[in-house]
Amino acid sequence: MALRRALHFVFKVGDRTRTARFYREILGMKILRHEEFEEGCKATCNGPYDGKWSKTMVGYGAEDDHFVAELTYNYGVGEYRFGNDFLGLTLQSSQAVSNARRLGWPLTEVGEGLYLVEAPGGYRFYLLDKEQPKSDPVQKVCLATSDLKRSIHYWSSLLGMKVMEECVEKKSVLMGFSDTQCKLELQDIGASVDHGTAFGRIAFSCPREQLPDIEALMKKENQKILTPLVSLDTPGKATVEVVILADPDGHEICFVGDEAFRQLSALDPSGNELLDKAMAADKSDEWFAKHNKQKASA
Repeated sequence: MALRRALHFVFKVGDRTRTARFYREILGMKILRHEEFEEGCKATCNGPYDGKWSKTMVGYGAEDDHFVAELTYNYGVGEYRFGNDFLGLTLQSSQAVSNARRLGWPLTEVGEGLYLVEAPGGYRFYLLDKEQPKSDPVQKVCLATSDLKRSIHYWSSLLGMKVMEECVEKKSVLMGFSDTQCKLELQDIGASVDHGTAFGRIAFSCPREQLPDIEALMKKENQKILTPLVSLDTPGKATVEVVILADPDGHEICFVGDEAFRQLSALDPSGNELLDKAMAADKSDEWFAKHNKQKASA
């Protein structure tokens, strides 16, 4: 399955301004593209919401060869309840550690040369205090599982990931489609996985011709399909086809046709400006403060 590649993880954000500051000024990522939408996504990219929302892709480099973050912001939703499903994203960047110290962002040492920092809303990031590599600094995404053996079967036998490392002590496994990509770490938490309302989604690409096969295999194996194969239109950009799955613990997984996605995900030089413009135009925080109200909690 070497033609499959890890793309991004979707984070729901309640405070877009503070979140943008965290990714830009603490992690040192760039705004790769930004889009505004008037209604919910057919593939529920922004969660189970039908209203206005935005999508901002941030990362250390082009989406063709970097694992990035997709930040989805639902207008009017100020916070989301966390579960125990997302355990953290690990990246290598002494510059990010330095940025956090310099700007006074809370930083906790959790191991030798390893620091924990939280994005607004509570998402955990682990920073390796080593020089940022020229390749992708993002190393792995860690998700919880209630049954490690079952999860390994699903991700390896059904989705084609390679088992790269197992740790009996941590009850975890490191998996991936290739050595050069961001890896997926699964850790057995010995309890049911709770996704809260902040649940995210991990995305991968594959050749477009593989999408029907993935869907057919999941049907044959009686696995959950959240969104059957569907086309998503983005005005002025490529139309992509996706199928959304859920693993045995309910983690959402998106597979998208690689050929069209490479066109859709092209770097937009105006992304930074578009995000800043949207944040400036969003007066919702002021409105809620003026009326002594709080934004909805998802």
